[in-house]
Amino acid sequence: MTSTKKDPILVVIQLTGGNDYLNTLIPYGDPLYYDNRVNVGIPQEEVLPINDYVGLHPAASAIKSLYDDGKVAIINGVGYPTPNRSHFRSMDIWHTCEPDKVGNEGWLGRVIRDIDPKSENVLTGVNFGRGLPRALALSGVPVASVAVLETYGVLTGITGEPERSEALDVFSRMYAPTIGGGPVMDYLGQTGLDALKGADILKTAPDKYESTVEYAETSISKNLQGIAKVLTADLGTRIFYTQHGGYDTHANQGPAHPKLWSELSQGISDFYADLREHDTADNVLMFVFTEFGRRVKDNGSGTDHGSGGMALAIGDPVKGGLYSEYPSLKSEDLLEGDLHFNFDYRGVYGTMVEKWLGLDAQSVVGGNFEQLGFV
Repeated sequence: MTSTKKDPILVVIQLTGGNDYLNTLIPYGDPLYYDNRVNVGIPQEEVLPINDYVGLHPAASAIKSLYDDGKVAIINGVGYPTPNRSHFRSMDIWHTCEPDKVGNEGWLGRVIRDIDPKSENVLTGVNFGRGLPRALALSGVPVASVAVLETYGVLTGITGEPERSEALDVFSRMYAPTIGGGPVMDYLGQTGLDALKGADILKTAPDKYESTVEYAETSISKNLQGIAKVLTADLGTRIFYTQHGGYDTHANQGPAHPKLWSELSQGISDFYADLREHDTADNVLMFVFTEFGRRVKDNGSGTDHGSGGMALAIGDPVKGGLYSEYPSLKSEDLLEGDLHFNFDYRGVYGTMVEKWLGLDAQSVVGGNFEQLGFV
């Protein structure tokens, strides 16, 4: 069997900017929702009902179909103690599992280290997008970060041998720590060589890929299709990461939020269909998260930074349904006008690390946290 058929794979999708939980899983059965969402509330008749209290945003119809098939777990009230409403600090907290100090190790960096402690595969972790998310950062752990798969790498215009080998040799010696020395230079030199090696392997993925699924021309769909190309090429990648931006909806949330969820929902649905077509859906778990929710009361045309949010686990390995309690909307139960979290995000991570990836959750998330049964 190929590695993709037997090894559990995790695909993480970050919703950047703070997705509005209340307008994604809508408590349409609670009059307090409509009292607080005078301007941006979703009409009851448009909600895609899950039960008589909550339902999904109408733009998330493709995810609702997956939910109805038992492929989606919706995790309610996810957060951490003393929530921070700064994008950067809150995302750091989610990335490092360090709510009380500034951490420098990404939780997925630790996962990659535990999967591949000797860094034998430079492609155990791959990010689709510009830059390297802090979640994946860990000293000595190689991670490839790809903007566009087809043009990824160096010296891609040189196709002939031995010219390419010669050019790569020159390039690798430029990376090598010839000036100075010590662990920092060694690390930089190794990082450069890992990047070269990863680029050469990754450039083979598009040629191996065939699919009848037609992805949309959106950034999230293109990134998910890129993930599908690498995943189905059997390169041994176990952790994939990508981001979908634009969720900081302080204003004009009415048109912006539905567009985002339409793009995301369709992208995830197409990606899942692609996995099914390639007979790899049974060993891929998708995880969708955001740094915080929005305030309960709208601000006129949008919503401001809040706390308490939701996460999604999607795929064949998932035991679908609603997990944890939807936070109370009663004014006396709010935290400075925000939803209270009721499930620690480190318990969500721990569930996936232990029950899906088969690793020790404590070393990854930094403690023992209650887990859930969604996988």
